[in-house]
Amino acid sequence: MPDTDKLHNLSDVRLFYQPADRLRMTTEDRSWHTVKPVWVAPLSHPGRYLALLDAKGDEIMTIPDASILDKESFETVMEELRRRDMTAEVREIISAKVEYGSTYWRVITDKGTRDFVTQNLQENAMWLDENHLMLVDVDGNRFELSDIGHLDNRSKMILYSVV
Repeated sequence: MPDTDKLHNLSDVRLFYQPADRLRMTTEDRSWHTVKPVWVAPLSHPGRYLALLDAKGDEIMTIPDASILDKESFETVMEELRRRDMTAEVREIISAKVEYGSTYWRVITDKGTRDFVTQNLQENAMWLDENHLMLVDVDGNRFELSDIGHLDNRSKMILYSVV
């Protein structure tokens, strides 16, 4: 993890949209045309440790607390996280197929039918308690099963066959 203090003075970091759908970042001496903010530890440290990635997915910097950004940059990065971040509540599992370490899911969520892929379920299926499971897909979207006991029997059988 790069040392943020050595890379940039955070008061010089500016995050903004230009054009309207592209998040950009400038510092005193550099500009990035595409920036993707991601929470480093969204479940264990929500709202802390914000990584800013470049267009290739390489880390530019990690900010220990996003609220230390200037107001406009903070609001912009929070908006970008809201735009990209999706947490859907899984209501039914239609299918789950494992191929070469990836699991291909088709589920019905509170946002409709979704197809997604998870890799390495040991890392991307997080049991929050004995009946609460969070799946994180390859794009960072979260699919939550807040109470597995409420799933129908077919969905439970599919789930337990892959997790």
